[in-house]
Amino acid sequence: MLRNVIERASPNHDERPAASAVDILVLHYTDMADAEAALARLCDPAAAVSAHYLIDDDGTTYRLVSETRRAWHAGRSHWRGRDGINAFSIGIELVNPGHSHGYRAFPQAQMAALRALAQEVMERHGIPPRNVLGHSDVAPGRKVDPGHLFDWPGLARAGVGLWPTAAAPDAGVAAPLRRGQQGAAVRALQDALADYGYGVAADGAFGAATEAVVAAFQRHFHPSEITGAGDGETLARLARLRTLAGGAPGAA
Repeated sequence: MLRNVIERASPNHDERPAASAVDILVLHYTDMADAEAALARLCDPAAAVSAHYLIDDDGTTYRLVSETRRAWHAGRSHWRGRDGINAFSIGIELVNPGHSHGYRAFPQAQMAALRALAQEVMERHGIPPRNVLGHSDVAPGRKVDPGHLFDWPGLARAGVGLWPTAAAPDAGVAAPLRRGQQGAAVRALQDALADYGYGVAADGAFGAATEAVVAAFQRHFHPSEITGAGDGETLARLARLRTLAGGAPGAA
């Protein structure tokens, strides 16, 4: 069991719906100046937001909501055909000023505490690595956390999530797919994103919604190229992830 967890109860939770087993882990940043500001908001009944855990810069971990309860962290969200991800997930907030207050990398002590907690949560609930997600994955276009500086590859090496290290650019992509395009190639991209878990309509039209989902995918799995366009490397990473999702956990 994880040791040295500080209890800081939040009133912002309710019962999980019947038959809604936990199988998703959602990672967030607080987007606030410091831990005390984040704790105050996450424990304020007027704010109506919370998470199961909060991890400070130095690794100090707070338990805000019991894992048996539904914390209010993901909001309007979708993953693998289901809406309302709060019902099926554990939410972990990481103290970080975010894009509103001077976004920065996540300290090693904080990431070490996250790895230990995430591994324990995943084992306790049987959460598959493909379902370790950022807030931006389940709410594309609405949320961007934990952002492009988050160490997803390092987590994947510890079995927390997936990472497509073996991907190579798809030589069959002559030019990136972009907003305004239509046709079979766009639909194939949408189908692949939806198959992995993202909420995107496979209508063959590359509109704003598809662009937001592609950008969310890149923010997690191709952070050096967050363009919202379906370039060859993005498509190759997506293909590799779909293969990984059915095999062994971690990076490959």
